Amino acid sequence: MNVTQLEAWLGFTQEAPLDPDLPICDPHHHLWDYPDSLPENQVRKSARLIRHYLLKQLLADIDSGHNIIKTVFIQCGSMYKNDGPEELRPIGETGFVQGITAQGATGRYGNIAAAAGIIGFADLLLGAAVERVLAAHVAAGKDRFRGVRFSTTWDANNDIGSNADTPDLLSDTRFREGFAKLQKYNLTFDAWVYFHQLPDLTALARVFPNTTVILDHIGTPLGIGPYSGKRSEVFQQWKKGIAELATCPNVTIKLGGLGMPLCGFGWAERATPANSIELAKGMAPYFLWCIEQFGVDRCMFESNFPVDKSACSYTVLWNAFKRIAADFSRDEKASLFHDTAVRIYRLSGKH
Repeated sequence: MNVTQLEAWLGFTQEAPLDPDLPICDPHHHLWDYPDSLPENQVRKSARLIRHYLLKQLLADIDSGHNIIKTVFIQCGSMYKNDGPEELRPIGETGFVQGITAQGATGRYGNIAAAAGIIGFADLLLGAAVERVLAAHVAAGKDRFRGVRFSTTWDANNDIGSNADTPDLLSDTRFREGFAKLQKYNLTFDAWVYFHQLPDLTALARVFPNTTVILDHIGTPLGIGPYSGKRSEVFQQWKKGIAELATCPNVTIKLGGLGMPLCGFGWAERATPANSIELAKGMAPYFLWCIEQFGVDRCMFESNFPVDKSACSYTVLWNAFKRIAADFSRDEKASLFHDTAVRIYRLSGKH
């Protein structure tokens, strides 16, 4: 399937936006640009189908009738510098996104504050020396740089795939020395771990109670490879990990990411895309458990686009989220869809 075929496939399931006036801050999307000529093995797995996802493509997805006010860009290893010290090359991504936000500020693309917050990558394994990298990110992102994401997903099975070389990265002495520098710059930490790594993240959060930790994709309950056919077993282990992590007041959680093939729902393999009722049915047990444990003030819905675009359209995804939150009060919905993200990422200023 190519991107044209994907758009055609998504078009088979169309819905009008539910509760279209509800303000939304989308706290998790990516931006990237990979040349069509670049060999597939040099392109991130999540970007092999959609090689170009820039402001134009983002706004095309957002322009769905939902009331998207602000968004947050999350690092994805795109547009790094190709020269200079290795540790400073990720600054290129922050500069790239900052340039895109300048396009949005012209008003040509509407009033959406795209990438009002920027989350970049810094190699925390540099230890205390990472401070130089953090300072460079802050300078490059001007008033938008808000934090660091260091994906530490690890699983012993090759079918799953790992971002970390070792299962013990979160407890590594050098990693923690680097992590300690985040507080100096008032930066958040976006964590991506698999469900069986949640206890490791809990341990880290307890050591650094003054640093805001944001768990991406609810800790990714795996559903492929050795976890295929074990959804109930994985769910119970995941629930226990989430409940323990929620005891850390400095941790916030993003509700999303279940559209990734890793989770094993198979939505991307359907003849026609799932509608929002079907998506909500699959997602609700996970998201409602997170809300029960963390409370609405520490939960935020996320799109994870364009990664989750392989499963459904932007409109249908947010409709699913709104169905899951249908029984919550107006104030609770405000937290889940907007206020928590704006507060955690400090987006209340003018952007």
